[in-house]
Amino acid sequence: MENYTREEVLTEAKKLAEMLANTEEIERFKQVEAKVNESNKIQRLITKIKTLQKQAVNLQAYEKKEALKIVEDAIDEAQAELDAIPIVSEFQDIQTTVNDVLQLVSGTIAREVTNHIIESTGGNLLEGKTGSTKANEEPSCSGE
Repeated sequence: MENYTREEVLTEAKKLAEMLANTEEIERFKQVEAKVNESNKIQRLITKIKTLQKQAVNLQAYEKKEALKIVEDAIDEAQAELDAIPIVSEFQDIQTTVNDVLQLVSGTIAREVTNHIIESTGGNLLEGKTGSTKANEEPSCSGE
């Protein structure tokens, strides 16, 4: 089995990142994000929500419950208006898809590294134990 340096692994990781950055999902994400950023209505609503959220935090800190309720209702109303814009829901969907792809890649790498470690030490994949773990296990009581 060939050994790799950390630098070689990082070089390959950068290649993988470039491949991911050029997938259909990422390309679509960039297009949709540009539309979201170009929309004055969307940007206005986002700014409004952020401002209201800051007000809510202050009102909560000063225990102004009635005023807080009014601000929370205004946040909900602005959020509903934002969520009703088709490009916003498309943006949220594609963002979820991109995150899922990144999680899938990350999980696959972690799982494959673990499997290679188990296999290379003579361990058991089904048990998830490396060879050194199996070698140091106590014998079972059933054979006594």
